[in-house]
Amino acid sequence: MAKFYEYELGKAADILVNKIFKLKEGETFIITADTESDERVVTATARSAFSAGAKPMVIWLASPLGVGKAADPMLPVASLTAALKHADAWVEFNNQWLLYSTPFEKAMEENKKLRYLCLVGMDVDMMVRTIGRVDKEKLSLFLKKISSRTGEAKVMRVTTPAGTDVSFEIEPKNTLACDDGSAHQPGIYMLAGQINVIPRWETIEGTIVFDGALSPPCGMLEHPVTLKVEKGKVIGISGGRQAHQFSDWLSGHNDPNMFRMAHIAYGFNPGAKLTGNILEDERVWGATEWGLGYVSPLEAPPDGINAVSHSDGICLKSSVWLDGMKIMDNGVITDEELKEMIKDII
Repeated sequence: MAKFYEYELGKAADILVNKIFKLKEGETFIITADTESDERVVTATARSAFSAGAKPMVIWLASPLGVGKAADPMLPVASLTAALKHADAWVEFNNQWLLYSTPFEKAMEENKKLRYLCLVGMDVDMMVRTIGRVDKEKLSLFLKKISSRTGEAKVMRVTTPAGTDVSFEIEPKNTLACDDGSAHQPGIYMLAGQINVIPRWETIEGTIVFDGALSPPCGMLEHPVTLKVEKGKVIGISGGRQAHQFSDWLSGHNDPNMFRMAHIAYGFNPGAKLTGNILEDERVWGATEWGLGYVSPLEAPPDGINAVSHSDGICLKSSVWLDGMKIMDNGVITDEELKEMIKDII
């Protein structure tokens, strides 16, 4: 008897290998996972890569107790780094992510051919919904258009029904990443359906209310968590039990840079739903996501934000203005040109 989504998973893995990575015969393809990862996703992806003529190498790790550089003490840093430095492509399925860890940084700095795709915490259901059942080509056109419009703007404002009201200037020298489902050129890539903007940090002013998820440390939110932000730094956190949990988690790193707002991103994957897995939560259609803490120097030269870890929170049903022009209202695209492009996507 077939397992849950067994056939659909095979299709999604083939899309990942052949359309997203465009793996070539003979390429070394590293798949990293930890003891919290979905084994079926790992195996299906390795099988598809081998079928495509690539050389899959699966690296299983004990799950660290933190993410980013906070995971370093629990990782085989030298060995993992050595393997990644000689890979052609790398997909990360770790639940406790290696993104922004020391092996990640060293691999991206020293292996100029590496294509990295962050699919942290990916399970069978999510892979089918967010990869296997998404029209990659049509979604890509929409994402590139809204990315271009955002990159041309100077000022962005975001509000939500929960109380978010924040404005900032867009910093043109920082990377504006459009995750459109392509990872066939060297670089850092994420699951399709997100556009990441790194503001001019000192211009971020206002109130940010997370009402979807916040990870780490909270996951799905029971009640909103409200941040008061001045000049790009969190000066107050309020809400219920999880607001205290989040505040304690930030403080526990003994790193003032953990209180810095790092980036904002649009969520636009038609298959994504709020699950508590931040990879998927960030791509819920019409949401925006704010990151705090670490930012790579590659994304925001020359220094990025050198923080010990990173956290992401979700603001649902966002309204967005670019230079005073409203393009989205409560999570619904209102711009006429953009509306036309998503008719067959959502």
